[in-house]
Amino acid sequence: MGTRPEIIKQAPVIEEAKRQGLDFLFVTTGQHYDYGLCTRFIDEMGLPPPDYSIHLVKRDPVEQMGEMMVGLKKIVEGERDPLLLVEGDTNTVAASAIVGRKLSLTVGHVEAGLRSFDWRMPEEHNRIMVDHLADILFAPTEPSRQNLLRERVHGNIHVTGNTIIDAAIRNTPLAVKQSKIRNRIRFEKYVLATAHRAENVDDAAVLANLVEAMINSPLPVVFTVHPRTDKMLKRFALRTRLEKSKNVQLLPPLGYFDFLVLLKNCSLAITDSGGIQEEATAPPIRKPVLVLRVSTERPEAVRFGFAKVVGVQRDSILRGIRYAIRQNRVPGGKSPFGDGRAGRRIVHSLLTYQRA
Repeated sequence: MGTRPEIIKQAPVIEEAKRQGLDFLFVTTGQHYDYGLCTRFIDEMGLPPPDYSIHLVKRDPVEQMGEMMVGLKKIVEGERDPLLLVEGDTNTVAASAIVGRKLSLTVGHVEAGLRSFDWRMPEEHNRIMVDHLADILFAPTEPSRQNLLRERVHGNIHVTGNTIIDAAIRNTPLAVKQSKIRNRIRFEKYVLATAHRAENVDDAAVLANLVEAMINSPLPVVFTVHPRTDKMLKRFALRTRLEKSKNVQLLPPLGYFDFLVLLKNCSLAITDSGGIQEEATAPPIRKPVLVLRVSTERPEAVRFGFAKVVGVQRDSILRGIRYAIRQNRVPGGKSPFGDGRAGRRIVHSLLTYQRA
């Protein structure tokens, strides 16, 4: 794994592997360059220290993938009949799956079958490629399985639920006890905002729309600023606009527990994150989410009434916020992303596959 969301989503699998006394290697690629924060996530999730860490030198995505592939090849070459398990849709996942395929390893893909059908997204390229390289695919939902069947992937498909629900159920009570982040928030009621996807933050016009929507929001906004977003806000001379606004509180990237507490206590979330669309449906959280994109690979969240895709225009975002405030509704029903036992199902399927 190489990013903070991957750490969160692989943690339930690691916990179940430990519970069953299975041998495994925990490898990090360093794709998220704020390494100290990744270490904090590992500690908060109660995971063991990584057995191997690949420290990347390059910043260019293609060169980074090359570094990952060379580093991972050296690690897995000496292992006997390893099964390589990856999660999600990042460059780490794509690079790892290619290594596994080229070395004739068994490749497993957690969170398989998600599709936005938006080819602008680098994540869409990665997830499609990895699904067609994998031997065993863990689809979180039935619609994800149907995507895989339509594409005629060659691997075995298992519907398991999403491990982020496992993580949220387990960790939200701990986060509430341990996190002090609410003491830092200026507002009693607030919108929680995140944005990090390239198609949003690398486009000056789109990023300006997001900034103007936050500044003019009818509810104050707490904006956790991803390092990539921070760089682009400064490049496009937009960060000062946010800093001067009394309606917006900027926060640096947060630990997992702090973020869970902010999500649990917000009135609603606005985000381009896929993981937050899932987390918001977890039983301890249940918050409405406005998706700052023109598509989503989590249509289940929309179908079950947790999420609404509002696009990236200032006025459409503000209409979505005003509507959610008027509704003042906690989404009901169960999460479409599972019951908190996805990690257990994944490990069981892996063991069954190996025995076969």
